[in-house]
Order: sequence, then C-alpha cells, then structure tokens
Amino acid sequence: MKAVAVAVAVVAAVIQVMARPAEGTITCGQVKMALAPCMPYLTSQGGTPPPGCCAGVKAIETMATNAADKQVACSCIKEAAAEFPNVRDDSATQLPGKCGAPLDFPISPNFDCKR
Repeated sequence: MKAVAVAVAVVAAVIQVMARPAEGTITCGQVKMALAPCMPYLTSQGGTPPPGCCAGVKAIETMATNAADKQVACSCIKEAAAEFPNVRDDSATQLPGKCGAPLDFPISPNFDCKR
C-alpha cells in the first residue's frame, strides 16, 4: 500500500512539472486572476483602487519581465476587457499609475500589443 502511495505521489509530481509553464512565462489565467480584484474600480467612476487590485497590478508588472511576457499580458488584458464591456477606459488607463506600478503598456482595448 505504501508503494502505491509513493508511486501516485511521483506521478502527480511529474504531471505537475510537465503542466507548469516555463520559467518566466506569464499566462492569461495569471493576468485575469491578478486583475479580478480591480473589477469594482474598473467599472466605477474612479476613486481609489482597492489594495488587492494594486497588488495584482504590481504582480503583473513583476511577472511580465521580457518583451514576450509583456505582449502576452497586454493581449490578455485586452481579451479580459472585451469580456467586460462595462469597463471604463479612463479608470483602466489610470489604474497602473494610481497603483504605483507603471506598466510598459497601457491598460486599453485599443493598444497594439505587438508594439
């Protein structure tokens, strides 16, 4: 029985390593999770973003360290914005600055992420 448990643990560890994205690779899931606490701010008339929201924006800034990751993050943000048509453009563009986490790309559905 103990050998079966060890075998299951080893198989689970191998699957987890194989399924994990490469080091330095950002995913849309990570971006969307990071921005989820921002939805009340992004759909309102501004104000102050909640701390969890700013933590998410800072996490994106930290995760998107190279050009490829920044393009992915930008595209994911555009994709998420398309899913929520009530996101205010002014709130979105002001968010990184209000959180003290300037991104190398604006949070905007109109930005060309390939630049």
